[in-house]
Amino acid sequence: MQIHAVPAFQDNYLWVIAEDDRAAVVDPGDAVPVQAFLERHGLRLEAILATHHHGDHVGGLAALAQRWSCPVFGPAGERIAGLTRKLREGERITVPGLGIELEVLDVPGHTAGHIAYVHRGDDPVVFCGDTLFACGCGRLFEGTPAQMVSSLAKLAALPPQTRAFCAHEYTMSNIRFAEAVEPGNAKLAARKAREAARRARNEPTVPMRIADELETNPFLRCTEPEVVASAERHAGRALAVPVEVFAEIRQWKNNF
Repeated sequence: MQIHAVPAFQDNYLWVIAEDDRAAVVDPGDAVPVQAFLERHGLRLEAILATHHHGDHVGGLAALAQRWSCPVFGPAGERIAGLTRKLREGERITVPGLGIELEVLDVPGHTAGHIAYVHRGDDPVVFCGDTLFACGCGRLFEGTPAQMVSSLAKLAALPPQTRAFCAHEYTMSNIRFAEAVEPGNAKLAARKAREAARRARNEPTVPMRIADELETNPFLRCTEPEVVASAERHAGRALAVPVEVFAEIRQWKNNF
């Protein structure tokens, strides 16, 4: 299984999963670059996978489905035109034409019905949409802090070597915020240097590994003393539980 990043818009990544001459695409916000990639590499599109309803994730869905007459998978809890299979947590699918098994997780917060697709095995991967970013997480457009904390915990519990394929190149701005929250984190400083070098070479900083997120992503570190202290300083009050810490740093990030 090969996974290719297809850049779109200003900072989106549309993910093409390829196996021999067959492919599936995750979150095709724009059909044009996906179609161009398929043609350039001689691939036939066998399936479309959506994580949530935002236009930059499903805008190209209808055109690709019509062109390739392929099934379209997506969240049962959201209204997305053209879905042929609606999925909920606990369901498993085998991607048509590729034979790849994916497990579905419900990860609401960014949107009300957001899902993620997990492939387990020797080289585990997760397609997490806009729930988890490299050193960050999605804004809460429709969900609550408690929902997002629960969703992030599901992703954080995946094997540490899991590669997480998120949908945006937000890493450097996320790291700048993480430094404000946890300036004493030496592993964060090392990650900043590593990711800056990648961007200087015009390389994607994603996928990222869950292990790195556990060490450097403040939204997964809401019980760490320095993260708690920074959140309380920003709030101007004591924060009793991790979900309050999360809510404070998410609001802080919104205006950072």
